[in-house]
Amino acid sequence: MCYNCLDTPDPVCHTISCNSTATERSQQMRAAVLNEVGKPLVIDDLTIAEPGTGEALVRVVAAGVCHSDLHFIEGTYKRELPLVLGHEVAGIVEAVGPGVTNVVAGDRVIVGFVQPCGYCDRCQSGRPNLCETQTTLRGPDEPTLRRGETPVGALAQIGGFADYSLTPASGLVKVPAGVGLDIAALVGCSVTTGYGAVANTARVEPGSTVAVIGAGGVGLNIIHTARLVGAERIIAVDLVEEKLDLAKEFGATDSVYAGRGDAVQQVHDLTGGGVDYAFEAIGLKQTARQAYDMVRRGGTAVVVGMVPPEDTIEVPGLIWREEKTLKGSFYGSARFHVDMPRIL
Repeated sequence: MCYNCLDTPDPVCHTISCNSTATERSQQMRAAVLNEVGKPLVIDDLTIAEPGTGEALVRVVAAGVCHSDLHFIEGTYKRELPLVLGHEVAGIVEAVGPGVTNVVAGDRVIVGFVQPCGYCDRCQSGRPNLCETQTTLRGPDEPTLRRGETPVGALAQIGGFADYSLTPASGLVKVPAGVGLDIAALVGCSVTTGYGAVANTARVEPGSTVAVIGAGGVGLNIIHTARLVGAERIIAVDLVEEKLDLAKEFGATDSVYAGRGDAVQQVHDLTGGGVDYAFEAIGLKQTARQAYDMVRRGGTAVVVGMVPPEDTIEVPGLIWREEKTLKGSFYGSARFHVDMPRIL
C-alpha cells in the first residue's frame, strides 16, 4: 500500500512502495546533500537501500532545521562527506526489515537521533541517550544511501533532509492520533532536548530561579519547561531583542539583553547573587562559562549547546568551596519511549 497516494495510482509519486512507480525508480529518492563544508546543500537523486534486519524505512513528512545541522555545514563538527543532514524528523513507516516488532507499515513516528541498543550498561541503567554502542546494523561496505556508486552518509543514521530515512527501528517512537507530524518532528530534537535539560538533567525544583542563555528553539523549550515545573523566576539572556520578547511568551519573567553590559552582572543584580540553575543553549565556551558564573553557591550550570569538541570550559579552582555543579545535557537525558509520549 502507498501511504502517499492512498492506493490511487499517481505517475509522479515518489513513494517507494507505490505500484505506479517504475521498477528502475523503486529505490530512488531526492535528498539535500552536503558535498562540501561551507557550501549550500544540493538537491540530488540518491538510491536508498531496502530495510534490513532491525531497520525501518520511513517516509519523511516533516523535518525541522536545527542549528546543530549548521554546525556540520560550517565544519564546527566534522563528518565524512557527502552527507545528508537532518535529524529532527517525523514521518510514516513505509516498510520494516526482519525482526522489527515495535512498529509496522503505516505507523506515524518520530525518528529519534539516538538508536539505543537496549543492552549496554547505560541502556540498562535507564540512560538510553548515552548508549555506549548505538544500534549500528550495517558495515562500512553497506551504506544506506548511494549516489551512483558513491556512498552517501546519513547524519545520526537518519539523514532527514530527504524523501525517506532508513534507520534502526529502535529509535522510532509512535505518534498518537491527533498530533500533527510537523509538531512531532520538533519533539524529535529541540523540544525533548529543552524539556529534558530541565526535568531530567537539572531537575529544576519549584520556586527556584533560572537563567537561560540563548532564546532559540532549545532555549525557548527550556524556558517553557522551567515555567511548567514551577520555577519562580526565569531570566532569558540573548543578543537579539526580538528573541527576548518571544521568550516572555514562553514563560520568561525577566530578560537580559547581553549587548548592554555584562550579562552575568545583570543576572546577579536581578537576583541578588545569582540563580539556582543556569542553562547554556548556544554552544560556545564563553557562554558556558557565563552560565557557570551566573549561578549562586550550590547552584547548577547545564551546558546544552554543542560547544566545539576542541574547546575547553575553564572553571575557578574554588569550585570545591562554592559547591557549584557544571554538567552537560545530551538529548535532554531523555528516555525517549517515556519522555516523548509524555510531551506529546
